[in-house]
Amino acid sequence: MINFNVPCAGPAVGSSAPAIKPAPAFAQTDLVALSRYYLMLMMRNVTSDGYVIEDPAEAGVFSSPGCVVAAPSYPANTPGVDQDYVFNWVRDGAITAIEIARGEFPVLAGGGVPPLVDYVNFAASCQKNAANCASVTLGHACFKVSGAVRPWSEQNDGPAIQSLALLAMFDQLDTPTKAMAKDLIEKNLEYILNVYQNKTTNLWEEFEGYSFFARAVQLKFFKTISNNVINIAVPGGVVAAIAWLEQQLAEHWNGQLYVSMLMSSAPEGYDANIDIVSSVCYGAIEPTDPKLLATAAILRRQWADPSSASYYPINGADAEKGLGPLFGRYPSDHYDGDVSAPVVGGHPWALCTANFAEFQYRLANAVEASGKIPLDPLSKPFFAAFGPDASDDAAAMAVALRASSDAMLRAIVYHSDHYELSEQFDGASGYEKSVRNLTWSYAAFLSAVRARSNAASSKGKSTNTRAPARRIAVPASAA
Repeated sequence: MINFNVPCAGPAVGSSAPAIKPAPAFAQTDLVALSRYYLMLMMRNVTSDGYVIEDPAEAGVFSSPGCVVAAPSYPANTPGVDQDYVFNWVRDGAITAIEIARGEFPVLAGGGVPPLVDYVNFAASCQKNAANCASVTLGHACFKVSGAVRPWSEQNDGPAIQSLALLAMFDQLDTPTKAMAKDLIEKNLEYILNVYQNKTTNLWEEFEGYSFFARAVQLKFFKTISNNVINIAVPGGVVAAIAWLEQQLAEHWNGQLYVSMLMSSAPEGYDANIDIVSSVCYGAIEPTDPKLLATAAILRRQWADPSSASYYPINGADAEKGLGPLFGRYPSDHYDGDVSAPVVGGHPWALCTANFAEFQYRLANAVEASGKIPLDPLSKPFFAAFGPDASDDAAAMAVALRASSDAMLRAIVYHSDHYELSEQFDGASGYEKSVRNLTWSYAAFLSAVRARSNAASSKGKSTNTRAPARRIAVPASAA
């Protein structure tokens, strides 16, 4: 049994005056090889029969196998951090499960990869507990390590991402667990079809409204389930839902960028929001979309341009080393792990930076496959950052995009604490802060490296959908 209530060795992650530590040799780091190590670090936060944790807030309550803990961090063992992350968030757990499914774990005799089998059983327990709780829905976002409902928000991106994860891992499950996974997907599908037009709590769990991210993830799920080959019946309403979501996503364009939330109380400074780029990684948004590229240019400028009010000073220091930039959530962010001491402007996050790197890797793959750069008046500011030499050469642009993303991942490595990844980096010093060993940080890094090598569909990693002929959508106005 693991009890997380153990004092940290060395300086606290949230310390304002961290001790000097040796930095990883970022230039020599093999990102693909490192990703295998990060897979192991990520798995430390996934429970099993042999790895059991005690709920730090409820003595005598222990984890069920397959619980994905967001981070082994809570106030008693992380000075300067007042947040408890020893819970299972549906979205975080599903994003982690996708990386486990891609991790080439061994299959036991009789079939089934144990951590994936455990994940499905835990997800089914959480879904059942939510269904039996009158005060929550199947979109409930957060559960205790035992699978019991935790009082929290309803986030309708969760069931969609969870279903995508189940489809990705389906071929690595044994027969009984496949039946359980199908039942989970079918119930999620029924639920999402009933709520996709409704408001929901957004990705960052701060505001309720019409979320670009939630809509993008729901759209990807509906498109994916439409081509499933595991005999899940596709309701007639899915076709209409796809058309409606595509139309509504277009409504988030305000003439300059995609707006994160519509009909919400989100404050000024909530855009440009990194969740738009995250929608490329986890949703149905194409990296070649000129409006997405226009938004990405603003995101990069607001944190990497010294003239921006949202500029992170660490990005200037990193640029001199050929690293970065690091990305945050949104300009008016103030959360740094300690809600009692907000920091105006917030700090860069490892997962946000990895998501932006993944978006650029995907864009590089699309440019290389099509032989065209999706250049038009909207996307021009994004591509202008790569200089005139690559502006009319698709092959050169693909190389430049990958090199840019490599520099972002290497910045994450450089600022890590002996390669371990917390939630955030200090925007001025670069030292890690907030909760330690955030599971999503590792998963986002792994996903980015897979996009880098274009290996998302490698051997044995079926998405259990019919694969239509590959098409890269390039605007007619592209150069």
